[in-house]
Amino acid sequence: MSRRHERRNILHTLVGLLELATHDWEDIPPEVEDPLVRALLVGKVMTAEAQGVRLSVSGCSRLGRQPGSSAGLITILGNLIDNAVDALAGHRPAAGDEPRVEVRLHERESVTELRVSDNGPGVPPERRQWIFIEGASTKRHTGAGHLGLGLALVGRLAHERDGTVSVSGRAGGGAVFTVRLPGKVSSGERYTS
Repeated sequence: MSRRHERRNILHTLVGLLELATHDWEDIPPEVEDPLVRALLVGKVMTAEAQGVRLSVSGCSRLGRQPGSSAGLITILGNLIDNAVDALAGHRPAAGDEPRVEVRLHERESVTELRVSDNGPGVPPERRQWIFIEGASTKRHTGAGHLGLGLALVGRLAHERDGTVSVSGRAGGGAVFTVRLPGKVSSGERYTS
């Protein structure tokens, strides 16, 4: 079931690679050096825009090349972005505010930090651990597809790499998801179940 999430992230990465081959994307800071992570971000920006959500990458983002280990970052980051965009579906932010998601990537000392925030409905404190359990979902089940896998996969990948994942409230409303991984992502493996 997690393969559907991986396929979507791979598709967005391929779309981003094609877009980067034909256009300059000044919206992605040049300090995000890994070409596959850059491509994923471009693909996600385009997809979010088609859904009426503004996705931006913080200008202070920094992420070096991740040779042979981009896959783990792509899965984690892609699922966090998809979750944030989905949370904004049908949600009206405060008056005059557009639905938006912001990504911030940072490496310092021996920690890689991925942060995805949105101005959606947020996650109530009593559900902040529950949402990382496989099958937990705030979306209505329509019978098509499987729900509650994306964040569970993020949590599993973070813990397999001795990292952490957390969610908190965003000032002004919304949610902030933060994943901290020791060092650079050490494995290029993808998680499949």
